[in-house]
Amino acid sequence: MLLSTWNVNSIRARHDRLLAWLEKQKPDVLCLQELKCELPALQAMGLEAQGWHLAANCQKTYNGVAIFSRTPLTDVFVGMQDGEEDPQARLVAATVDGVRVISAYIPNGSAVGSEKYAYKLRWLERLRVWLERHCDPAQPLALCGDFNVAPEARDVHDPAAWENETLFHVDSRERLQALLDWGLVDAFRIHNDAAGLYSWWDYRMLGFPKNLGLRIDHVLVTRSLAERVTGSFIDREERKGKQPSDHAPVCVRIG
Repeated sequence: MLLSTWNVNSIRARHDRLLAWLEKQKPDVLCLQELKCELPALQAMGLEAQGWHLAANCQKTYNGVAIFSRTPLTDVFVGMQDGEEDPQARLVAATVDGVRVISAYIPNGSAVGSEKYAYKLRWLERLRVWLERHCDPAQPLALCGDFNVAPEARDVHDPAAWENETLFHVDSRERLQALLDWGLVDAFRIHNDAAGLYSWWDYRMLGFPKNLGLRIDHVLVTRSLAERVTGSFIDREERKGKQPSDHAPVCVRIG
């Protein structure tokens, strides 16, 4: 199984690129974030007619997550359903070939100390509780998405410059570590130890040509699934060319 995650930053803006990428990489399962469209618009793109099975959590203009699979999806779960009032579409889960797959879009947080940053931290805390309530760390599971958190210094082009920013602040990293402590492993790092491997580059200040990036898109897997990971890569080529997303797809091979 080739399992991929990609923040497309508007699926309508990236529609042609997405179709070309699907043909090139041929993933079995693809988790998408920042769809920025409602469900009818997503369905109108015709991927289901091409044989893809879909589970999605959509909203107009903002956010939105989906799971596309070549095989049927079962046990679809939309949103956290934890009793907290939250209209933002940021989580969907489904089972694919015996693997519980979750597509999540963690809030950016805007600025440390802001209300949006408090929302980000709270959302990560809620996600940990959601895992405890609805998932089993002993079972094959993959939590995929744009986490808007770089875990370590090697995941940031300039750690000192980013340590007070939402994407690398110690509070954000502690919340991410709490997810890992539940029973997850960073699948990308199983076979890739090097620094300087990033999944996001700011559109501004020549971030991509200068490789001024951060690794904030992740596939976190339970230990039983980690044993089946045979390789992983970030498709940096997809950040090039005309009208790219500011994120590149992250792909994990599972045997």
